[in-house]
Amino acid sequence: MSKSAKNPGKKVDVCPHQFAFMLDNWFRKLLHRPEKIVGDYIKAGDTVIDLGCGPGFFSIDMAKMVGKEGRVIAVDLQKQMIEKVKKKAKKHSVIDRMDFHQCEQDKIGLNQTADFALAYYMVHEVPDSKSLLKEIKGMLKTEGKLLIVEPKMHVSDELFKTMLKDAEDVGFKVVDFPKGKGGRSILLTKS
Repeated sequence: MSKSAKNPGKKVDVCPHQFAFMLDNWFRKLLHRPEKIVGDYIKAGDTVIDLGCGPGFFSIDMAKMVGKEGRVIAVDLQKQMIEKVKKKAKKHSVIDRMDFHQCEQDKIGLNQTADFALAYYMVHEVPDSKSLLKEIKGMLKTEGKLLIVEPKMHVSDELFKTMLKDAEDVGFKVVDFPKGKGGRSILLTKS
C-alpha cells in the first residue's frame, strides 16, 4: 500500500499476486474479451505496453495481435505477476515477442517507445496519476494511443474526470470515450 501524492491521506491498494486467479480466468474472458477491448487499436508489427499487466490477461492476446514482428512489454510492480506472465507466454508460444519489466511503485522506468499502451483497471491504484500519465506520454510514439479503463465500482465519475484533466494537463488529447470496454473508458493520443 502507498499513499496518494495528490491526497496523502488516501491509501492506494494494488491487487496482490495471490489473487491473480481472479484477474485471469474463463469467466473474465466472457466479460472482458481482449480482442474486443484492444483489437481496434493494435495491428501486426506494433509495439504495445500492458501497464499493470497482472498475470497477463491482456498481454498474451496482445502478443498474438502484434504477430512475430511486434513486441508486447508486460509491466507490473510485482515480481510474482511478471513470473506468471512469463510462464503463460511460454505456454502460448509468444514469449519470443514479449519483454517483461518490473516497475517501481512511483515510476515505470521504460526506455522504449510504443504505438499503444493499455492501462486497464490500474490508474486508480497509482499514487500520482498525473506523473504516471506524463511518463506514459513520453513512452508513446508520435501517433501513439493510450486506452484507460477504470472500474465503475472503484472509480467515481468525479475521480474519472480528474484523471481526464490530468491527462489533458500533461498534453494528451481525447480521441474517444469508447463503450463496451468494461468500465469508464477513454482513448487518448499523444498528438
